[in-house]
Amino acid sequence: MAGSILGNEVRRTEDPELLTVGGRYVYDHDADGMCHAVFVRSPVAHGRIEGIDTSAAASAPGVIAVLTADSLGVAPHHGFVKVADEFARAPLATGKVRFVGEAVAVVVAETLPQATDAAELVEVDYTPLSASSDAETALAPGAAAIFDERPNNVATEITDPPGIDPLAGADRIVRGRYVNQKIAAVPLEPNSCAAVPTDDGRMTVYCATQMPHLTKMQLAGALGWEPPRLRVIAPHVGGGFGAKAGLYHEHTVVAALADRLDRPVTWTPGRSEDMTTLAHSRAQVQYAELGVRDDGTFTGLRVRLVGDTGAYPNIGTMLPAGTKRMSNGTYAFPAIRFDVVTAVTNTTPTGAYRGAGRPEAAALLERLVDQAALETGIDPIELRMRNFISPDAFPFDTLTGVQYDSGDYALALRRALELAGYDELRAEQAARRERGDVRQLGIGIASFVEITAGGLTSEFAAVRIESDGGATIRVGTSAHGQGHHTTFAQIVSARTGIDVERIGFVQSDTDLVPRGGGTGGSRSVQVGGSAVSNATDVLVERAQRLAAHLLEASVADIVLDTAEGKFSVAGVPARSVNWTDLAAAVTQAPGGLLGDPTDAETTAVKRGEPIDPGLAAQLDFDQGEASFPFGAHVAVVEVDTDTGEIHYLRHIAVDDAGTVINPLLLAGQQHGGIAQGAAQTLYEEVVFDEDGNPQTGTMLTYLFPSAAEFPSFEVHSTQTPSPLNPLGAKGIGEASTIGSTPALQNAVIDAVAYLGVRHIDMPMSPQRVWETIAAARAGTLPDPWQEPPAIFAALAAGTEVDAEGLAAAESI
Repeated sequence: MAGSILGNEVRRTEDPELLTVGGRYVYDHDADGMCHAVFVRSPVAHGRIEGIDTSAAASAPGVIAVLTADSLGVAPHHGFVKVADEFARAPLATGKVRFVGEAVAVVVAETLPQATDAAELVEVDYTPLSASSDAETALAPGAAAIFDERPNNVATEITDPPGIDPLAGADRIVRGRYVNQKIAAVPLEPNSCAAVPTDDGRMTVYCATQMPHLTKMQLAGALGWEPPRLRVIAPHVGGGFGAKAGLYHEHTVVAALADRLDRPVTWTPGRSEDMTTLAHSRAQVQYAELGVRDDGTFTGLRVRLVGDTGAYPNIGTMLPAGTKRMSNGTYAFPAIRFDVVTAVTNTTPTGAYRGAGRPEAAALLERLVDQAALETGIDPIELRMRNFISPDAFPFDTLTGVQYDSGDYALALRRALELAGYDELRAEQAARRERGDVRQLGIGIASFVEITAGGLTSEFAAVRIESDGGATIRVGTSAHGQGHHTTFAQIVSARTGIDVERIGFVQSDTDLVPRGGGTGGSRSVQVGGSAVSNATDVLVERAQRLAAHLLEASVADIVLDTAEGKFSVAGVPARSVNWTDLAAAVTQAPGGLLGDPTDAETTAVKRGEPIDPGLAAQLDFDQGEASFPFGAHVAVVEVDTDTGEIHYLRHIAVDDAGTVINPLLLAGQQHGGIAQGAAQTLYEEVVFDEDGNPQTGTMLTYLFPSAAEFPSFEVHSTQTPSPLNPLGAKGIGEASTIGSTPALQNAVIDAVAYLGVRHIDMPMSPQRVWETIAAARAGTLPDPWQEPPAIFAALAAGTEVDAEGLAAAESI
């Protein structure tokens, strides 16, 4: 890409607006007659609703309406993903509540304070029932049924054939029970939406969503409306991280209210409400076993995984299947057996969070490999190198049903070790141990591979030349901070010579962009960017035809100077036309001059959709298969062995996302990803008490780090292009979250491993680390292995999770 804007650092074109006038979010929308919705939510985790008295609230000042399930009249639906018929959820609870925070009524008033005050006046009579606040409790014999149709509280199950024995032939079996704790997304902007009826009988819904087109279709289905009646717009979105993918039941209620009242309705929860109603994630307990021969090679992997779906199984229920799918990792396992059971609990429903199933797979694998290194005495680097999939094995068919497109796992690890100064770190660690220092050094390693664009491999894009010679891109992805405008403008600029600053960008409006997959699964550059790339190529071909007509030359003799943005006849640069000239001339061009329509344009004509009459092109790009980024991370910590305090010293990331379009934006994604992965390792955890009451529902109780808690991350990349798209790109949005978590966890354990410590669960608080050190010194360390729940022995073999739901999970 020498001489091209591609591969070079370009500052974000999105930032000046955000830093000067500020963004416009759902909460900022101020349509005439806007009223405010506030939900009345259950304080009971599991209970029967015996009665709801709304009379006092209905007569409160400013109140327009108070509705319950009966008066709202919207049927139960599944929201984002259907898991099973019995798990359909009423937008306002009917009969029972199943988690603290479930909506039982809604109050609409002229102002937010009036609606908030009136909501306090709604009286609900509950009969509490026994609650299960975690998956293993819910699966235990005698646990109360949360849904009568599922007396064992099993939401889904996946089991491999019993004949698979991945531990056969092992000289040593390494075992561990690893908890990938429940965490919250905590985006800066809470979940929110506003619905505005329009004079033509349609409804415009402004929604803080990652996937406007999907939200439109799901909302139309939930309300029983024809999709054309709805327009969904995602304005600026203050962070999503997977939790804002797809439809929430609150969105359904707000749209139904606006339709019923024939006036705009808006809803934005407070932080505590958002912490208990926006989907939580991770929430896995992993019983993992690794077979190892004396020479360090692996015989196979055996995992039994318990997943927590929360009260209403939805997209989070599918993520453990994604963990299974990525459990081959970077290693050439001869055999894998991986069983999954997910359980309904009386807690907030679970959903996606940055990585969505893939971080959990990397975490269990890299914990097993580091534990194996300790138990075998083989260096953790050597152990990984002996078992990596060879670079000449790609494309590589995994044992779990996916095909890795390209990779060189040893390359990334060697680069990370070189940048970290690995040998010097190990020498320093040995010296500290020899001296008996209070502060011990830990070096953590993680190698990973992830899946991107899985389940959603196609995307729409259109590019148009404006009358002033600039361009406008329309694309079906939906950015919420990633820098799509800049990246896609670079792609267009590289092919046209139009300055990035003169390229406009349209997204996240279902009326202006006919279709799109939104943003999730680190898919935007590889599928959205490739769609933009291909559309621009069609546009340039059309421009060459038009330039040939204007310059009275053969199309074959027309060349584009991308440095000047001008078309000329080869060898005669003095005769030229620029993009402004072409935009002015296109309306006078003879019919058929610009070439054949794309398939997307032909389809649009058949549907009666308008096609841009100017110099433009639109198409759909389909990559066909997922891509598989990879990388290696090294984390360095000090652990105070007297207090358990962790000092996070360094983090070195080498991520490979295929071809890099903008190194500055790639580094930004790496920084954000490392921070979120490290936050899970050291700080974050959603906690419920045994009765299902949330204990971490505020920013005072949910431990959320700031930049001050982290070192300056050292981010680097290698480039192994994907053969699946014209850019060679993969994905970077989630990679560093996947690599950072196990690297940092391994580092903390490595610092105290000389005491006999083999595992410490996340979050690795000073209290937890100190208790582990104390137990090690006292000789009372618990066995890292526990027997899996008995339900695994009872599961029927071969039950598969819903394929459509899994595809949706992979797309996030």
